[in-house]
Amino acid sequence: MQSSAKSTEDYLDSLPDDRKPAMEKLRNTIVKNLPKGFEETMSYGMLGWVVPHSIYPKGYHCDPKLPLPFLSIASQKNFIAVYHMGIYSDSNLLNWFTSEYPKHVKTKLDMGKSCIRFKKPDQIPFELIGELVQKMSPADWILKYEEALNKGFRQS
Repeated sequence: MQSSAKSTEDYLDSLPDDRKPAMEKLRNTIVKNLPKGFEETMSYGMLGWVVPHSIYPKGYHCDPKLPLPFLSIASQKNFIAVYHMGIYSDSNLLNWFTSEYPKHVKTKLDMGKSCIRFKKPDQIPFELIGELVQKMSPADWILKYEEALNKGFRQS
């Protein structure tokens, strides 16, 4: 579900009451743990964190006017999603996350290439998400992104 909210506050205010506490806690966990240099924004109808043009002037290859996307969270119809581009581009990070996940959550990991889905808000491993977002700086992400561009976006 894409939101038409123009700000973080509007997005969070628009959420259903059963999703709002988990989404606020998820956002706060990310803000607290994300390395300096990323910038919070509304992107693609979701809360997002990007590498701003002031750090990466080339911007996003699909539309260079946009900053380089890195991480997003969204309250979708049937789940809360964390979209982490670092997991998609870095097999070591993916392996770390998939091996750590069962130590934090009893249910099976529900994950796509960069999307981690949580059907029940009370099963979000906030501490693990905090650790995940600490593991890639803007410089790390730019390096992985440019490597992926040069390889045609195959996973490393």
